[in-house]
Amino acid sequence: MSDKKNVLKIKNLVKSFGDVKALDNINLEINEGEWVAIMGPSGSGKTTLINILSLMDDISEGEFTLAGDDASSLSEEEKVVFRREKIGLIFQQFHLIPYLSAVENVMLAQYYHSVTDEEEAKKVLTKVGLGHRLEHLPSQLSGGEQQRVCIARALINEPEVLLADEPTGNLDEENEKIVLSIFKDLHKEGKTIILITHNPELGKHADKVLMLKHGKVDKG
Repeated sequence: MSDKKNVLKIKNLVKSFGDVKALDNINLEINEGEWVAIMGPSGSGKTTLINILSLMDDISEGEFTLAGDDASSLSEEEKVVFRREKIGLIFQQFHLIPYLSAVENVMLAQYYHSVTDEEEAKKVLTKVGLGHRLEHLPSQLSGGEQQRVCIARALINEPEVLLADEPTGNLDEENEKIVLSIFKDLHKEGKTIILITHNPELGKHADKVLMLKHGKVDKG
């Protein structure tokens, strides 16, 4: 029996939009240090699920526990704080501030969390292979480098869960391999990773795969 703590649990989760069930009876448990891939074709419910897991949207029915807290009972203000402190978000679109350097973009995440620490920001950028690009603006970085800034930004506050939505969706094959290598290293370090992807190459490295089809778990 695993002694690792449970980080996330969804039980009999339903998300409805009017009469349409976008997610229907989804169950998932994730323990500390696990890498879970959520996969499925367009329209399968992946986006709806990530919006719920990142506290951007509410469930209609069921249970959703995140880091030991009942996520569905949090107020909007509590959700903002919770997301800031417990979840590291990585998107397909980079969402970097164009007039801030790489290190400043990472420090901005610190600013909203606690206090800024430039040395820590530099350290985490170096960890993702950007120690030589600290002062570059997003426009001076390749797409792969911008995504690595996003990963550094997600890591800086040491979140309980890394939530990555199609993190290689806009990258070429070479940069996809670099980003995949970073995720593999983070997994080895014991980070908890939830990866939304349609890419089988990324999915095959996960400890668990949740396949969605038309809002339900596809058991093949």
